[in-house]
Amino acid sequence: MQNMRDLLRDSLGRSLKDLSELDRLTAAWPVACGSALASRAEIAELDADRVVHLLVSSPEWMQPFLQMRTALQNDLARIAAVRLTGIHFEVKGKRHEPDNRRR
Repeated sequence: MQNMRDLLRDSLGRSLKDLSELDRLTAAWPVACGSALASRAEIAELDADRVVHLLVSSPEWMQPFLQMRTALQNDLARIAAVRLTGIHFEVKGKRHEPDNRRR
């Protein structure tokens, strides 16, 4: 069964080759993590450092995504054929600004 899943993932990657990198990542997202988990986060951007940013629907869903960070990054990169150096999760609507205060 795992071999069939890998074959389908690779096939999807080849079919996405004409799309932009962000569109390829977006299309690969539900395949990389499954539709149930994919519905809890959305891809927001791919930055210049090759880090993909995802917006998580609520704080309760942050932990499952963080636990799967490495696997999700590897699967997304492979399926979408996009080189990634990292994956960043943040709660939707809660963008964090750098804290420049001294402690």
